[in-house]
Amino acid sequence: MVEDEVQTRKRRRQTWDVGPAEQVEADDKARPPAKCRPGSPPKRDDDRDGHYVFSLGENLTPRYKILGKMGEGTFGRVLECWDRQTREYVAVKVVRSIRKYRDAAMIEVDVLQQLAKNEIGLSLYLIFYRLPYLTDMHDLSLIHTDLKPENILLVSSDYVKLPGYKRISPEETHFRCLPKSSAIKLIDFGSTAYDKQNHSSIVSTRHYRAPEVILGLGWSFPCDIWSIGCILVELCSVSPALVFFFPNSAVMIWNILVIYIQGMKILFQGEMLFQTHENLEHLAMMERVLGPFPDHMIRRANRGAEKYFRRSRLNWPEGAVSRESIKAVKKLDRLKNMLSQYAGYPRSSLVDLLHGLLEFDPSKRLTARQALDHQFFRIPT
Repeated sequence: MVEDEVQTRKRRRQTWDVGPAEQVEADDKARPPAKCRPGSPPKRDDDRDGHYVFSLGENLTPRYKILGKMGEGTFGRVLECWDRQTREYVAVKVVRSIRKYRDAAMIEVDVLQQLAKNEIGLSLYLIFYRLPYLTDMHDLSLIHTDLKPENILLVSSDYVKLPGYKRISPEETHFRCLPKSSAIKLIDFGSTAYDKQNHSSIVSTRHYRAPEVILGLGWSFPCDIWSIGCILVELCSVSPALVFFFPNSAVMIWNILVIYIQGMKILFQGEMLFQTHENLEHLAMMERVLGPFPDHMIRRANRGAEKYFRRSRLNWPEGAVSRESIKAVKKLDRLKNMLSQYAGYPRSSLVDLLHGLLEFDPSKRLTARQALDHQFFRIPT
């Protein structure tokens, strides 16, 4: 959720920032609005890993002035910049100068063009903040394939303080900060695929990966829905008040399902439903929370996944790699009981919604449209 201390600026400076940027911002703000002025970054080679080398205060392009580094990933870096044209702080993704990442970036640009329905220059700088809203990627035959909390952002950093569940002392109360607005957006379309194109065998970050992917049964739109189900359970673990008592909870969950594409802040980081890095343990956790796998899915598992089953049942705990793995699975409980632990008596409509999102059989799993029409969104929260 929103951190207990929210600053006007988006974040504290990190150790990788190589100098102060505040004066740069002040200088730019003092100047009158203008269209992109001349000013290009100095010529220099990328680093040995293909990352763009920069200094604070210099221009990324004539329009964007670099204020700092916000993060780094496999594909590249995200820079915090000042947009001279709109006079706003923006996040700019700069892709590594390596062919496979450039090619992936071009695919991402194509997806963003489809989503935005207007032209985005074929640049390695992907600007997130100006994309229009979309209500359903699946209507465009697009599958995100990497839905996770890190890729869901809040539009606004405004928040309200609510009393926490633990008292620090009789005189001092812990407060939890909750967002005022439920508006969110989705980012990172680098792994997005069209439904009818050739699909890789493995997609999604491990903890949000659907069972049909692990079993080698092929995947499509339902793999996104499974990921959303995992995210919503994680949301419950972060803030029960948000899901069960906060006035905008149904709206926020609705927005996650609708899949917005606007905003600048990370939504939440909670307790992952399936905290594992191994396939058999992952499948065992799924059965522990949701019940046994359907026989027809076990029979259709590909050769790589057949080893996880014996005599038409999951080879667990016999096939566990360690006692620690067995203990990790035993720590989990049925979905309804888990929700009860998070917030007392859970609403039956929410439990039913989550079971629909986390249905093992992808052909029976709720679609995004069906989920939006669920009774959870038709009654007061």
